[in-house]
Amino acid sequence: MQSVKLEEDLLSIAMGRGARKRDEDSGTEVGEGTDEWVQSKATVKPPDQLDLTDAELKEEFTRILTANNPHAPQNIVRYSFKEGTYKLIGFVDQLAVHFTQVGNLIPKDSDEGRRQHYRDELAADTTSPHSPPHTTFFSQLSPGPMGLFFSSQASEKVTEEELMTPKQPKERKLTNKFNFSERASQTFNNPLRDRECQMEPPPRTNFSATANQWEIYDAYMEELEKQEKTKEKEKTKTPVAKKMGKMAMRKMTSMESQSDDITKVTQAAKIVERMVNQNTYDDVAQDFKYYEDAADEYRDQEGTLLPLWKFQNDKAKRLAVTALCWNPKYNDLFAVGHGSYDFMKQSRGMLLVYSMKNPSFPEYIFSSESGIMCLDMHVDHPYLVVVGHYDGNVAIYNLKKPHSQPSFRSSAKSGKHTDPVWQVRWQKDDMDHNLNFFSVSSDGRIVSWTLVKSELVHTDVIKLKVEGSTTEGLEGLQIHTVGCGTAFDFHREIDYLFLVGTEEGKIYKCSKSYSSQFLDTYDAHNMAVDAVSWNPYHTKVFMSCSSDWTVKIWDHTIKTPMFIYDLNSAVGDVAWAPYSSTVFAAVTTNGKTHVFDLSINKYEAICNQPVVAKKKNKLTHVQFNPIHPIIIVGDDRGHVTCLKLSPNLRKMPKEKKGQEVQKGPAVEIAKLDKLLNLVREVKTKT
Repeated sequence: MQSVKLEEDLLSIAMGRGARKRDEDSGTEVGEGTDEWVQSKATVKPPDQLDLTDAELKEEFTRILTANNPHAPQNIVRYSFKEGTYKLIGFVDQLAVHFTQVGNLIPKDSDEGRRQHYRDELAADTTSPHSPPHTTFFSQLSPGPMGLFFSSQASEKVTEEELMTPKQPKERKLTNKFNFSERASQTFNNPLRDRECQMEPPPRTNFSATANQWEIYDAYMEELEKQEKTKEKEKTKTPVAKKMGKMAMRKMTSMESQSDDITKVTQAAKIVERMVNQNTYDDVAQDFKYYEDAADEYRDQEGTLLPLWKFQNDKAKRLAVTALCWNPKYNDLFAVGHGSYDFMKQSRGMLLVYSMKNPSFPEYIFSSESGIMCLDMHVDHPYLVVVGHYDGNVAIYNLKKPHSQPSFRSSAKSGKHTDPVWQVRWQKDDMDHNLNFFSVSSDGRIVSWTLVKSELVHTDVIKLKVEGSTTEGLEGLQIHTVGCGTAFDFHREIDYLFLVGTEEGKIYKCSKSYSSQFLDTYDAHNMAVDAVSWNPYHTKVFMSCSSDWTVKIWDHTIKTPMFIYDLNSAVGDVAWAPYSSTVFAAVTTNGKTHVFDLSINKYEAICNQPVVAKKKNKLTHVQFNPIHPIIIVGDDRGHVTCLKLSPNLRKMPKEKKGQEVQKGPAVEIAKLDKLLNLVREVKTKT
C-alpha cells in the first residue's frame, strides 16, 4: 500500500511540473500558484539568530588554510652534547596520518603470484561448458569443505608439475628495421686530471767517524769536570744569585729557541706574505699588467698617469725621499734613500729596498746615524748598494748579509768628505779587478773610491773651483773660491767624460785624466743644479734641471741650450725614458709630475698631473723602470708612489702598409737628431 501511495505522489508532482512548464512556455501568468509557492519557501528564522546590519553582512572575513598541524608540539627539546645544554628543535614534523592499511599485493613474477594466476586459469577452465561432468561436480561442491579439499589437492599437483617442467624462454619480438627508433641518453663523464707535485729532495750529508775507547773515556771525563765545576759555582753562590742565574739561563734558552724557530720559517713566511699581498692588491696588479687608458684615443696627444702602489714605512715616516734607484737585475726591486733636506733638522737615515710583489713592507731595512742623501746599485753585483751620507761619509751595504751595519764605510782617516755627499755612482772595475765608485760633495771634491781587500782607498779626481774668483792673500798667495758640487753623470760610451753640476748654477764638462782644469763650462742656471743626465741613446745630448724652475736640454758641443722649459716651480729631479730618446719626466716642488715627448710636442709637456694629495707635499725624485711602462716618484713625506704611463706617453712609430717598423738605437738617434737640426737652423738664421 505504501508503494502505491508513493507512486501516486510522484505522478502528481510530475504532472504539476509539466503544467507549470507549459504555462511558462505559453507565456500565461499564473497568479495564485506562484503566491502559494512563495509562501511555501518562506525563511524560518531561529530565535537566537543575531540581527546584523547590511554593512556587517557585506563584511568579508578571510581565512588562510595552512598545512601546519595544530596539534603538533612546538617546544620539543634535545640535549646537545657539543654545547652541553638543551636546545629547541627548529623543525617539527607537521604530517598527520588519518588512515593506514596494510597492503597484500604480490609481484606477478614471484612464485606465489604464479600459483594464484594458475588457480584463476584453472577455475576458469572448470566453469567452461566443455569440461567433463565430474569436474562440474567438484566445482559445484567447491563452496563446501570437500570441494575445497579436492581443489587444493589438484592445485598442489599442478604446481609440482609446473615446477618440474623446464620453462621455455619467451620469444623475442623482432624490431622493424625499416621503421625503428630507439631513445637513449648518455651522461657526461667528467675528464680525469692528474695533479702531480715534485719537491726538492732534502739536503743530505754523509758523516763518518771512528770512536775508540780512549776517545769515549776522554769525553766522559770532560763532562764530569764540567759538572763538578758547575756544582762548585752553585755552592759558592747566594740563594738570590742562584735564582737570578736560573732566570737568566731560562731567558737565554727561550730566546735561542725562538730565534731558531723564526729562522726556520723565514722563507715560508715571506712567501705567504707575498701571496696575501697579491690577493689584497689584486686589482692594482691587474691594472699594472693589463689596463690601458682607452680615453687616450680621444685626447689631443695628451696622456695620463695611473696611480698603482704606494710604498711607505712607519720607521721612515718623517724622513724625505732623497734617492731612488732600480735594481739592474731584478726589475721589480728598487732602493729608497731617506734623509732630510731641512739642514736645520738633521737626524737619522734609512735605506729601504722594496719589491712590487710586496708593497706593504720592505724586503730589506738598514738604518744609519746620519741621513742618506744618495745611493746607487752595482750593475754586475746587484746586491751591493753604495750610499752617501749627510755627514760626508760613504758606505757600502751588502744585501746578502743580514746585519744592519754597512760592510764598508769611510772615516776621517780614509779621507771622507767634509760636507754632504750629493751623488755616488759605480764605475767599471779597475785593472786589478777592484770595485770602485765616484762621489761628489759640497766640499768641491770629486773622489774616486776603490775597495782594496777590506778597506776603502780614496783618490781626489778634481777639486772644483769657481772661475774668476781668485783673490790674493798674504805674501801674494792666490786663494781660489771652492765650487760646491751637487750632481754629476758619466758618459755612456766615453769612459773618461763626465758632467758636474754646482750650487752656483754652472755645469762643468770634466775628464778623469785631467784634474787641474775643465774641458768646458756651461752657464746653465741661475740657482743650484739639482740633476744632470746624459741621454741614453744620443751621445751628444744631456739634460739638466734646477731650482730656478727650468729644465734645459743641451748639446755638449754647443754652449747654449737647445730647449728650455719653465715649469713654474722648483724642479727636484729629471729622468730620461729608457724606451725613447725624446721622452723624459720631471718632478716639481708643487707636487706635480711632468712628462715630455719632444717628437710630439716641442713646446710643452703632454702630461701635467699632481701626484700628492696635499699641495704642501713636495716631490723630490723620479725614476723610470727599465722594462715596464711605470715610474716611481718620491716626496718629502717619505712616500714612494708608483704610476703607470698611458699609451699616449709611450707612443711607438706606427706601422705602414707594406713597410716594416724600424726599431733600435739608430732610429731613436735619428729622431732626436731631426729635432736638433731644426733648432740649429733656427739659431743660425737668428
